[in-house]
Amino acid sequence: MTLERARQLDATDPLRFARERFALPEGMIYLDGNSLGALPKATPHHLADVVERQWGQDLINSWNRHGWIEWPMRIAAKLAPIVGARPSELLIADSTTVNLFKLLAAAMKARPDRRVILTEEGNFPTDAYAAEAVASLMPGIRVDTRPKNELLEVLDGEVGVLFLTHVNYRTGARHDMVELNRAAHDAGALTLWDLSHTAGALAVDLNASEADLAVGCGYKYLNGGPGAPAFLFVADHFQPVLESPIPGWMGDRNPFAFAHLHTPADGIRRFLTGTPSILALAALEAGLDTFDGVRIADVERKAESLADFFLESVQALCGSQLMLPALCPFSDRGSHVSVGHPEGYAVMQALIAEGIIGDFRPPDLMRFGFAPLYNSHLDAWSAATVLSQILATRAWDKAHFRQRQTVT
Repeated sequence: MTLERARQLDATDPLRFARERFALPEGMIYLDGNSLGALPKATPHHLADVVERQWGQDLINSWNRHGWIEWPMRIAAKLAPIVGARPSELLIADSTTVNLFKLLAAAMKARPDRRVILTEEGNFPTDAYAAEAVASLMPGIRVDTRPKNELLEVLDGEVGVLFLTHVNYRTGARHDMVELNRAAHDAGALTLWDLSHTAGALAVDLNASEADLAVGCGYKYLNGGPGAPAFLFVADHFQPVLESPIPGWMGDRNPFAFAHLHTPADGIRRFLTGTPSILALAALEAGLDTFDGVRIADVERKAESLADFFLESVQALCGSQLMLPALCPFSDRGSHVSVGHPEGYAVMQALIAEGIIGDFRPPDLMRFGFAPLYNSHLDAWSAATVLSQILATRAWDKAHFRQRQTVT
């Protein structure tokens, strides 16, 4: 792995044009897009237009004049080619946690003879919390948490929903969506996928894999900004039979009739709850527009190239000092790479001080997230080089690097 090789790979990168769409800070190598995506250059202008012209001049008329009322569906349609879904199956609303709760509760209610939500040990905490909340509110429902290699063994007639995060937030390990959807359906269960570390980085295809339900966040690889609204997916054929457990007025068939009793809207709109956050939707739209002209297959190929190049560079430069993930095909991994070190927190703080921005997950994992739209192979090489220098000189061994603060 050489600097020249990094330059060669970047010269032939089919997505190199997309990097110009982002306002990347000079002198920084940003490898934390799996936590918060970079700022698209178009976002400030788009937000200013929505604030100053639409809200500022047209005020409440903007709901009709600028179509705000349709934004949760219209903007979601831009996500369709990124996740392999029909526009009619997608909605942008609420947070990841709220959407997980809504779809889990709706799915379990639609399977009244099933009593188990099956999920993976080590799932992201908010996913586990949402599952336990649904179980606590629905008598007889329980959550069965198993290691990844035991899921197929316990997928039986008791399971109502197989609920998994496609790419593990700590390790980057990826599930085989096609295999697990098929196994769940053979057992009579539905599937619910958390795509928070997938959408915008991998070529997921919800329709081709026959997924039933999915949720994902908008602020990681989709570049929608901090706290961007999440999205939810419900396959067309399930929409008429699922009822939202949080019926809001915007999900009513005729919201402006202000009826006392709720009648769910047809289609995906029934999963709307309250008034959508227009400013947040505007920022997410700018993030989704960074994918214009981008083939999602090229996104995954670049994610694979970046992750592999970084791992090979780290192995060559400092492999003996780190706990590296087991070698496996990229089809088993996501777009972020986790490497371990007993002093991982301090090492990451030393990297950040040098302008290499990654993050840390307890007890000892350093995460490097490669966002294919704006990260380069030169970024990967530089990060591996600086990491090797920090380890060789023990530059991490300073009190101010060891003192732990909030980790995002």
